[in-house]
Amino acid sequence: MSTTAARMSKTEFVARARFRHQLRLFEQFTEKACAAAGVTMPQYMLVLQVRGRPERDWALVGELADCLALKHHTTVELVSRCEAAGLVRRERDPDDQRKVRVLPTAKGARVADRVARAHEKELERLLGHLEEALERERVALVRPAARRRTRQEK
Repeated sequence: MSTTAARMSKTEFVARARFRHQLRLFEQFTEKACAAAGVTMPQYMLVLQVRGRPERDWALVGELADCLALKHHTTVELVSRCEAAGLVRRERDPDDQRKVRVLPTAKGARVADRVARAHEKELERLLGHLEEALERERVALVRPAARRRTRQEK
């Protein structure tokens, strides 16, 4: 592997900048939708992950930490804030008392529904942009990186 990395082209930087801009716009939209629903974005993200667990209506704290890319203790603090806000409740796992299940309350479910519904058009816009960007800039995003890896491996 070479010690000097190949430089990225202007086209590659433009593609990445556009992609990040669209992600930031989506994140900003989420922040505003959360504020309108009376919650913070981290609170919404936690309730969304609880509601979005496949085949069940609860999540373990460790699963939430993984989904939110947070440390376990940070997730515990966020669960506590959500619990204080009436968005979730905790219960011990009946099969393993060491584990704590996090469940949405009726209020948490309503808030998650409201914010998620507010995202429908914005999500369509983001996905449309991403599809367009992938078609237009696939070469700029993928092929040059693959060429660099091939050169570095030689």
